[in-house]
Amino acid sequence: MPPSLSSRPDTVPRYRPPGLVARDRTGRTAGRCALLLSVFGSLLCVPGGTLRADIEIAPTTESRTVFGWLERVKVSHRGLVVEAKLDTGADNSSLHAEMINSFNRGGKSMVRFFVADATTGELVELERKRVRRARIREHDGTHQQRPVVEMWVCLGSLKKRVEVNLVDRSRFSVPFLLGRSAMHGDVLVDPDQTFTVAPSCNLRGLAQ
Repeated sequence: MPPSLSSRPDTVPRYRPPGLVARDRTGRTAGRCALLLSVFGSLLCVPGGTLRADIEIAPTTESRTVFGWLERVKVSHRGLVVEAKLDTGADNSSLHAEMINSFNRGGKSMVRFFVADATTGELVELERKRVRRARIREHDGTHQQRPVVEMWVCLGSLKKRVEVNLVDRSRFSVPFLLGRSAMHGDVLVDPDQTFTVAPSCNLRGLAQ
């Protein structure tokens, strides 16, 4: 009578998922590396069977530029320079404005407001078409209606037309908050850096 399978363990195949049977030169199974690769994104197997994960939090691509969390930017065709906080925790962008006044011109909803230039201290009058009104939740849980306009913003050599809500930010140390929607696809933020580059693009003559 032939021996039973229990007495012939070599005849019982052990299940080995594809890609998980690699062994290193010491004979230790390195298969766990392939398994964890799909979890961590990047994994390194080192001698002795030790596993080390090198996790990419925010991969840099050619289309993205790294900036500090505080930068000087230009806004509007007037080329006003203001300090901006690059805030990945905020979706929307907010600009400190004074004497905000909504009015109607030729059937269009407009907003007139003043922005201080950081280099000269001059308070400059601007007018923009109001895109919409945004209902923003404040830190204390209350909600505020803010006018939203589109403005050109220059960060380093990058220029983008972005939506900005206008509000009194005098209680904050930074007049401009640049949110995720404005930075998406173009900007990476280094929290250890500030004022890494001066705004260099020319916004004059661009359609407002």
